[in-house]
Amino acid sequence: MVDLTLADLGRLFQALRYCVLVHDAVTKEIIWANPAACDVLGFTLDELKPLKAPDMSSNARQYAREIGVAWLQRAADHGTATIEWSYRSKAGEDILTEAVAIRVDLAAGPVVMVQFRDIAEEKATRLDLSRTEGRLQTFLRNLDEGIVVLDDDARVLFASESAGSLLRVDAGRLAGDDFTRFCDRESATRLREVLATTPRGGAPRDGRYRLRATNGEERWLSARCQYIDIEGDLRGWLLLFHDITDQVRAEEEHRRDAQHLNHLARFNAMGDMAMAIAHEVSQPIAAAHNFVAGVRGRLAGDGVDAASLDWGLDNATVQIDRAAQIMASLRRYVVGLEQSEQLADLNEIVADCAHLIDVRAQQNAVALEWEAAVEPLVVRCEKVLIGQVVMNLAFNAIDEMARWPAERRVVTIATRRDDAFGEIEVRDRGQGLAAFPHGRIFDGAFTSKRNGNGIGLALSRRIVTRHGGTVHAAENAPQGAVFALRLPLVDEAPPLRR
Repeated sequence: MVDLTLADLGRLFQALRYCVLVHDAVTKEIIWANPAACDVLGFTLDELKPLKAPDMSSNARQYAREIGVAWLQRAADHGTATIEWSYRSKAGEDILTEAVAIRVDLAAGPVVMVQFRDIAEEKATRLDLSRTEGRLQTFLRNLDEGIVVLDDDARVLFASESAGSLLRVDAGRLAGDDFTRFCDRESATRLREVLATTPRGGAPRDGRYRLRATNGEERWLSARCQYIDIEGDLRGWLLLFHDITDQVRAEEEHRRDAQHLNHLARFNAMGDMAMAIAHEVSQPIAAAHNFVAGVRGRLAGDGVDAASLDWGLDNATVQIDRAAQIMASLRRYVVGLEQSEQLADLNEIVADCAHLIDVRAQQNAVALEWEAAVEPLVVRCEKVLIGQVVMNLAFNAIDEMARWPAERRVVTIATRRDDAFGEIEVRDRGQGLAAFPHGRIFDGAFTSKRNGNGIGLALSRRIVTRHGGTVHAAENAPQGAVFALRLPLVDEAPPLRR
């Protein structure tokens, strides 16, 4: 073992990188400084010895001489004292330090040894950290999104104040609580499955969870779950969540609205079919009945003419075949009343509606003109709903034309491509849009018909909008109105919104 001599201890003391000043315990004068202190302060030992506190300290009030003397005296009286002190170098630079004064009893008398180190950078870092933490706390308090960290059993390890606000509890009381107790049974089970099956270090998983409110209120959260490990200090399942109750309620309302639209469309379709049956099928059946009655009359008389019987039966058969064709056409329409979306050609949708539109036109002595696009116009839609929009626009045009002289009673139905959209136009030669107040054409509360309620155009717009399309109206030159629906062609068509 090496024995240290007094000279060795002196050399070790001289080599210290920690700054050391030695003051007389009574007068507080500097009697020695190590090289590290001399280097930092920029004074030689001889220059330091006569200096007083004002000569080598910052001019700020908290570094006044009486404060420094009182600090050294506390060390002399109690053995040690610590202070934050700003020394001033020979070059006039202020040096913020942490200074520890310790009383040391030497053979020649007591001294106060001061050890100090530069803490300016450290303090600046602490201030930056404090500011960052303050800002982070402010952000967390004002976040719309809640933050919790859960262990494998879904117990809360950390919770932000915003999490407490969303859960309607004090965030400080969430630690150690079972997070699933805030969820209904199905959501609690689903969350536990997510915690158990999400790989650590894997991609985050999103989910929806329904809250079980104590007051009976139902609320929904959308949450993203991911495993975190922050230097071993905080590890677990990070759950970021926000309230989507309004969104879920809107979606439910939208689904109910869609169901209502489907019901109305199918109800109207049945009415259209019944109208067609009453108008068209009754005519050939009545004619067939007359021919059969004529044959029966001839059979009851004398001198039955076989040729006339054949003629009567043949014509009855023709009328029955005509009725069968009409029924087959209507059956094809009814079979098309599906609820699922599919790819469909707008030309075919118009063709499927043509028979019923023609019936309405014949009843009102209105001529129809058909202008079909040469190319297919394939869209993604529910055919019966779009068909109902087409018939609604066509029926409106026919009803409008019925009020005008015979030479003007023409309605044109056309299909065409317009960039990435397929378009169906219905043109009439009536009074145009003059009867509609500006901006209220598709208002469900307004109609230009004497006996209507205007709901047709309002529903039509909602149906087309739900399919990602638009309905618009314009003046038809030289007279009349144009109503058109546009749907994105299949390459551009988004999934149907439910």
